Amino acid sequence: MEMSETIEPQETLPQPETVAADDLLPGVETPPDAQSSEDARLKALLEAVVYVAEEPLALEQIAAGVGQPRERVEKLLNELVAEFDKPEHGVSIRLVAGGYKMATKPEHHESVRSFVKNLKPPLKLSLPALETLAVIAYKQPVTAPEIMEIRGVQGAGVLKTLLDRKLIAEAGRKKVVGQPILYKTTKDFLVQFGLKDLRELPTLKEFEELGRMSVSEPEEAQQRELALENREAEIPDSESEAPEGDPQIADEAAGEASESSEKSAGNA
Repeated sequence: MEMSETIEPQETLPQPETVAADDLLPGVETPPDAQSSEDARLKALLEAVVYVAEEPLALEQIAAGVGQPRERVEKLLNELVAEFDKPEHGVSIRLVAGGYKMATKPEHHESVRSFVKNLKPPLKLSLPALETLAVIAYKQPVTAPEIMEIRGVQGAGVLKTLLDRKLIAEAGRKKVVGQPILYKTTKDFLVQFGLKDLRELPTLKEFEELGRMSVSEPEEAQQRELALENREAEIPDSESEAPEGDPQIADEAAGEASESSEKSAGNA
């Protein structure tokens, strides 16, 4: 008798779950949308604009300056005002005389005033001192005769001033006849001019362009002043520089007045 084999049904295997690509990278945040990124950039720009301004800036002035709608600028400025109003900020942005201005908070005034009193006064250098310092910065190490040759004038007093201000220092002696002292810039020089190192100095070409700009601006201002003076000289003063009348007309008027007085005397 033949035995029939019993065929058991096979188990159905579970289907694999679909996994999104983002789930495979935990901790990776979705980047903000373009609008939020643009708002953050504009808000940072508005903060910088208010910071550098010495006078309060009107809303219309800021909006026109950054080229954005008034409503958008006002919204972001209000967010900045609220953000800087938090206690972890030492400065605030507030409305002053119809404009936005950044200033220290009143509760910090005394502490800030005491701190500022202990600061060194700002460094002021004459034009010869700046010229000498520029020569040393670009040609260092350099000797006093070499500096004099470039500038065309004596500069012993200027070198002493720069040494006293600790902007330059001696860098040994040059191995030539007389062994003149070599000079170089110091760390205080970098700090004073906000440089990381000497590689951040402007190139000589950029330096020359800055020099031409600084020379041309006073010349333009002087020309404007001369033009204004000439224009004022052409305008006669109403009291002291009134134009004289025609002598012939004046004589005729005087004659008529004389005849009239004679007739009046004869009638009397």
